Amino acid sequence: MLNKITSRLRRFGRDTDGYVTTEAMIVLPALLWLFAACWVYFDLSRESSVNQKANYTIGDMISRETDPITPEYIDNTYKLLMAMNESDAVSTDMRITVVKFNAKNGNYQVVWSEARGNPEPLANNMMRHYEDRLPIMANNDQVVIVETWDDYWADFRGVGMDFFEIRTYSFTRPRFAPQILYASSEDDGQDNGWGNGDQDAPGGSLCNNNAENATDCANDNGEENVEPSKKGKGKA
Repeated sequence: MLNKITSRLRRFGRDTDGYVTTEAMIVLPALLWLFAACWVYFDLSRESSVNQKANYTIGDMISRETDPITPEYIDNTYKLLMAMNESDAVSTDMRITVVKFNAKNGNYQVVWSEARGNPEPLANNMMRHYEDRLPIMANNDQVVIVETWDDYWADFRGVGMDFFEIRTYSFTRPRFAPQILYASSEDDGQDNGWGNGDQDAPGGSLCNNNAENATDCANDNGEENVEPSKKGKGKA
């Protein structure tokens, strides 16, 4: 009996006959599922890349600002993010935070934080979750943190990735000014240490470093120049 079963199994293993229709019905669903899975994972990778590029664009854009950031600026940045991601306000969130380093206590501190969408503005008690993702900084140095969230729904369901939240993160150091200020409706005339536009130049300068017209100077004839002391020098 055992020999008969073994013989039939060997014969079945050597048999090359088959029916194309039957085999296609068995294999085709697996091939279609594999194609759908590859499509979803490729599209997810593409969407993640688009979101990260949009994040870098926003961080670079804000790092170049020398005027205070306004609520309208944040709103338009949010619209820019949705335009670049081809998304809407329902599925897109954004948070922009300026953080400085306090060398006295070795902590990162939130200077200001603005969010659009669901997330709350970043607070100091949340900074412990970011310490391992921030660079080594000098005292009072600042970085701009940009965080975005985008809800991704797969075109094909049942491949193990129906819903995925794409989260991006980046930090950028201010490029042209020591700090990035935030100006709400009641906060005007702040000095960002750059001295352009309508802000006084830092260090008690006699001139307002107005890059647009460069006319606001109280010492245009040099009368208020402070000459170096001649004390201690020998007579000629």
